[in-house]
Amino acid sequence: MGNNYIYSDDKYVEMVTKGFADEDGSMEMAKSISETMKHHRITKALIDHRNITDVSGSVTEVYDRPKLFKIIGWVLGIKIAEIIHPEHLEHFKFLETVSKNRGFRFSIFYDRKEALEWLLS
Repeated sequence: MGNNYIYSDDKYVEMVTKGFADEDGSMEMAKSISETMKHHRITKALIDHRNITDVSGSVTEVYDRPKLFKIIGWVLGIKIAEIIHPEHLEHFKFLETVSKNRGFRFSIFYDRKEALEWLLS
């Protein structure tokens, strides 16, 4: 679903995704980011979803995603910024809300600069 890039000076990992975002792809992406973060001892991630063509996921799948994040190794101390297209707002806004409710520092943005400012603050 994407490639990971490490920015060691700022201590964050960035993933740029593409294609169709569904539950399986999202979990594969989360596992890849989790492994990269653990390996490099990084606690911040920027996920750029501006190249995805469409998103899918039932309300239940999105609601349960933070539970699955914990299972694959995301800890509550991490900070995630996601950049999205406005047409995908409804899907990602719900994910942001349930993630925050479960203790994750997770925010969505339309602009890369704003996302980085929040992530690195």
